[in-house]
Amino acid sequence: MTNKFRINIASRLLLVIVLAAICACANRGVGPQGGPKDEKPPVIVKEMPENGSVNYTGKIFEVFFDEYIQLDKVTDNVLVSPPQQRPPEVRAIGKRLIVKFEQDLLDSTTYTIDFGSAICDNNEKNPIKGYTFSFSTGPQIDSMQIGGILLNAEDLNPVGTVMVGIHSNLNDSAFDSNPFVRIAKTDANGNFLIKNVRESNYRIYALNDVSKDYQYQPGEALAMYDSIIRPTMVNEVTSDTIWHDTIAQRISDGEILYDTLTYIDTILTKQKTYYKPDSLVLIYFKENKVRQYITRVLRSERHLFSIYFNAPQDSMPNVESINGDWLKDAFCQPNATFDTINYWLTDSAVITMDSLLVKIDYLKSDSVYQLKPQTDTMRVVYRAPRQAANQKNARSDEEQKMQITNNGSKKFDIYRPLTLRFALPISRYSSDSMHLYQINDTTKLAIPLQIEADSAGMFLNVGQQWLPETKYLLEVDSGAIVNLYGKTNDKLSISFQTLSLDQYSTLIVKLEPYYENVVIQILSDKDAVVRELPALPDGTRFEYLKPTSYYLRAFIDVNNDGKWTTGDWRMRRQPEPVFYFPQKLTLRANWEFEETWDLYKLPIDKQKPSEIRKAVNTQKR
Repeated sequence: MTNKFRINIASRLLLVIVLAAICACANRGVGPQGGPKDEKPPVIVKEMPENGSVNYTGKIFEVFFDEYIQLDKVTDNVLVSPPQQRPPEVRAIGKRLIVKFEQDLLDSTTYTIDFGSAICDNNEKNPIKGYTFSFSTGPQIDSMQIGGILLNAEDLNPVGTVMVGIHSNLNDSAFDSNPFVRIAKTDANGNFLIKNVRESNYRIYALNDVSKDYQYQPGEALAMYDSIIRPTMVNEVTSDTIWHDTIAQRISDGEILYDTLTYIDTILTKQKTYYKPDSLVLIYFKENKVRQYITRVLRSERHLFSIYFNAPQDSMPNVESINGDWLKDAFCQPNATFDTINYWLTDSAVITMDSLLVKIDYLKSDSVYQLKPQTDTMRVVYRAPRQAANQKNARSDEEQKMQITNNGSKKFDIYRPLTLRFALPISRYSSDSMHLYQINDTTKLAIPLQIEADSAGMFLNVGQQWLPETKYLLEVDSGAIVNLYGKTNDKLSISFQTLSLDQYSTLIVKLEPYYENVVIQILSDKDAVVRELPALPDGTRFEYLKPTSYYLRAFIDVNNDGKWTTGDWRMRRQPEPVFYFPQKLTLRANWEFEETWDLYKLPIDKQKPSEIRKAVNTQKR
C-alpha cells in the first residue's frame, strides 16, 4: 500500500467523523429529552431573620430558595396581619424573596405574612402552599389561633377569598370605624385560620373588603358573630399502645402445635396541642342596601315609555308630565317592587309627539346609602328604527291583531291555571263570551269558568279544580277581550289534557320537633326552588310533584313576611336561619313519601348535601 493510499483513507475517515458530529448536533431534538416534568415547588434554604424571631427592629426580611422563583398575583395571595394601610413591597430576585414594610411597625406586636400560593418556581410555576413568615417586635410570639368556616346565608354554600378579622375593641362601632387587629382569608372551601393571636377577648367578623380599608363600609357583604370569643390552648395526652407478637409451642395429643401470643410491648404517651375555637360558623350575607337611583328612561315604542331604577323602591314615585297634561290618560303599569314602571300612552295626539317631558319625584341614595328626596326632569324621546317598506306593512298588519299566547298542552299540570298572556295591556274582557268544556269522547260538557286578571292587565288566569287525565277546551268568542287601544281578539280555541295522577309523586315533610314560622322549600338538583309551603304541625303535604330527585331547604320566617330576609348590620340583625335536609330524596311515580326532619340534628355546616354544595369565590363573582 502506497503512502498516497494511506492518506486518502485517513482523510475519508476524518470526513465521516466530522459529518457524524454535524448530524448529531443538527438532530438534538430527536430521542429522549431529559427527565419527567418538574412538579416540585421551591425549597426554602435560609431565612433572614429566622422565622419566629423576636425583638426584631428591622423592616426587611429575606428568604432564600434552592432555585429561581417568581411571584404570582401578589395582591390577591399575600396577606399581612395586622393589616397594613400601605402593603409591603414583595419582590423576587433570582433565588431570593425580599419583603420590605412601607410603614412603621407596632411595638410588641406579632406580624404574620401569609404568602398563599404567590411563591412559584421560575419554570413550571409550581407554588409553595401554606407558607407563612412570622416575627415579633416584642419579646414573644403570640401563638393562639382562631378557626372556622364561612357559609353563605341563603344557601349555606362555603364562601372563599373573603377576609375574616378580629377586634379587641368589643364595641360594635369598631367594625365600621377601625381596621381589624388581625386578619385571615377564607380558602376555596370557606375555611379560615387566624394565626398568631394574643390571648384576649375578641369580636370576629367576615368582610368582603371592596374598599380595601379593613373596616366595614355600607354595601359590603359581611358576617357578624354574636358572641365574644377568647382563644385558648388545650394540651391533650393520648396513649399509643405497641403490641408484640410471639410464637408459643405446645404439644397436644403428641402433636406439636404453635400459637401466636400477643402482649403489650410499650405504651407511648403523646401530648398534642389544640387551639380553640377551631370550628366557628360565620353566616355571610349581603344587605338589602343598594344605592337607589334612576338608571334610564326609555321610550321603546311610540305608545310606551318606561322608567328604570337600579333597585326596588319602597313606594311608587310621583311622575308628572310637563309639556301638557297628557299623563293623566296614560295607563301606569309598575312592577311589584316599583323598580320598573311602564306608561302606556292612549292619547293619539301624544303618541305622535317625538319628545315628552316628565318630572320624577323619588328617593335617591346618598354616598352613605341614606335616602333623600330627589327631583329629576327628563326628556323622553322616541327614535323610530329604520325599516323597509315590507317590514312596515307587516308591522302594521300585526298591530291590528291582538297577540295572545297560552300554556295549554297535551301534558298539562293538574295544579296549574290555564294562562292567557297578552303583548299589550287589556282594558276589559267579557267572561260571558268565554266558555270552558270538559271533553268526554266527542261530547262537550260545559263547566263553570273562574277567571282572574292581574292588575297590570297582561294575563288572565282560568282556574279550575282540574280532573286528572281529562281533556278540556276553552273557547273565546271574537271581541271578548279588548286592549288599551281598542283592538279585539279573533275567535280562539285552546285544547289541553291533564296528566294522570300516577304520573305524580306526593311528599309529606314533618318537622320533629315542630317550630312555628318555618317555610319548607322543595329544591331541584340545581339548588333552585321548585315549590314552597309553610310547615304545619301534622306535616306539610307537597302534591303533584314530578317523579325525580329533590332536596329540602327550610328557613325560619322570623318577621313572618312569607319570604327569606337577609341581615342588617345597623340593626344588628342576623339573616333568617336556613337549614338543609342532609340527603337527596328520590321520588317515584304514583308513590307517597313521608320524611321526618329535625332541623338541628346536624351542625349547620354539615347539613347541605355534597351534590348541591358549591363553593363560591367572591373574586370571580
